[in-house]
Amino acid sequence: MEVLVAPGPEQAAERAAAAVLDGLARAAGPAPVLGLATGSSPLGLYRALGRAVAQGRADFADTHGVALDEYVGLPPGHPEGYRQVLLREVCSVVGLAPERLAVPDGSVADLDALERAAADYEARIAALGGVDVQILGIGANGHLGFNEPGSALASRTRVKRLSARTRRDNARFFPGADDVPTHCLTQGLGTILDARRLVLVATGDGKADAVAAALEGPLTASVPASVLQWHPDTVVCLDEDAAAGLRNRQYYDDSAAGLPES
Repeated sequence: MEVLVAPGPEQAAERAAAAVLDGLARAAGPAPVLGLATGSSPLGLYRALGRAVAQGRADFADTHGVALDEYVGLPPGHPEGYRQVLLREVCSVVGLAPERLAVPDGSVADLDALERAAADYEARIAALGGVDVQILGIGANGHLGFNEPGSALASRTRVKRLSARTRRDNARFFPGADDVPTHCLTQGLGTILDARRLVLVATGDGKADAVAAALEGPLTASVPASVLQWHPDTVVCLDEDAAAGLRNRQYYDDSAAGLPES
């Protein structure tokens, strides 16, 4: 696991964008597959990728996008549904074609249909050849995607209940807390771990406790993001505030400096 600490959020986003582009350059197939997170954490990263496109350093025309999760119960086209969010925050920013964006279908009406939608989504990811780079944020309670504390470490895409804390945190995107859906479809932790590279970006002191628990605590379902420790190619990009709780900070900084010059 590579941990990169930058002075501020913009620099953390730039480092995360570089890690994403490096991973996509080594994509397994002819059409790279990029896993997409929503929320506030990756917004700076998407803007940095947009700048790379504008400068001719990146091209997402042939890239497939795969969303981490989707709310259950929002009608198609709802502005806070994650398909619409990703169309605004990713497709229009980096030039990813909307028809190449895959999002779980949370609009179906009953549990059987949702379970079929989850299985179909796993099959869709497999048909694309798997995810080359998965972008991640981290919840203040340590959730990854919408895998809340207590999620099975080997879980696959499925229906999950959102915790009260996650719903409170996401209420800023809705008219009020009661308008936040109670359930979601989310890639499981096992699904996330199948990606060939994981790139997590976290900024702000509100994420410091979760980051420290995920990176330096035990591997546990109580902190779903601790599965980052289990992946062979994880890059974590933080600002100083999000890194404030790390005990091994000096080692991360020394490691990031690379080999000494001969």
